[in-house]
Amino acid sequence: MRKTIPPGGYEREQLSSSILAIRFSHRSRFAVARKLVEQYAGGKLLDYGCGDATFLAQIYDIFPNAIGTDNGQQQIDDCRYRLADLRDLRFCTTTELSEQAYDSAFDVITCMEVLEHCIEDDLNFILNELRRLISPAGRIVISVPIEIGPPLIFKQVLRGYASWRGVGDYQYTEQYSAVELMKMLFARANTVIQRRRHADRDKGNSYHTHMGFNWRRLHRQLAACFEIERLLFSPIGFAGALANSQVWFVCHLP
Repeated sequence: MRKTIPPGGYEREQLSSSILAIRFSHRSRFAVARKLVEQYAGGKLLDYGCGDATFLAQIYDIFPNAIGTDNGQQQIDDCRYRLADLRDLRFCTTTELSEQAYDSAFDVITCMEVLEHCIEDDLNFILNELRRLISPAGRIVISVPIEIGPPLIFKQVLRGYASWRGVGDYQYTEQYSAVELMKMLFARANTVIQRRRHADRDKGNSYHTHMGFNWRRLHRQLAACFEIERLLFSPIGFAGALANSQVWFVCHLP
């Protein structure tokens, strides 16, 4: 096994960020994710939207046979190359997951920092896929960012600072109008603002940035599809939605 696995783009820009608050938030998120799945160690795990597979590399000791999936072939090829020495770890595109062999195949599915980027049709498709892929007794662990209420102000200030420093891709952060910002600060579950669609030419699809994402609305959508077993927050769990950057849902089939 390689002594050092080459870091992917996400790991370089977030977990190894030169800005302490960014490092702390994302490293805490991965720590929470590991804690939530470790009770299912040795089972069949799918990381839906695995990105650069940093999380799968971190839990390889307890889930050596996990599968990572993403909708971009280039991303999958990069994961296969960088993590080639983790021999039992497998990667496939989301299209390949449509095979019937994967029906009810997984004991635990993680889907982290994915759903906030989905346009509505894609979100509905993914939720149905998660229902199809999870085993009857399995658990689905979902995390999304908190982009409403007081955390939004802190995040926008931090993104502005990161942009000024030239860190990562923060110079491309979308800006709220004054009306939009106030609406998101006081958002409830039914609050919606217009979200811009962006084209991903490599993956051939459209996506949203974080701007305008309302986790409370997603909460309702998840509750219509699953039983929500646990709702928690990170990185400062006890502070709830008013002082955290991520929200977590642990779900199972009804």
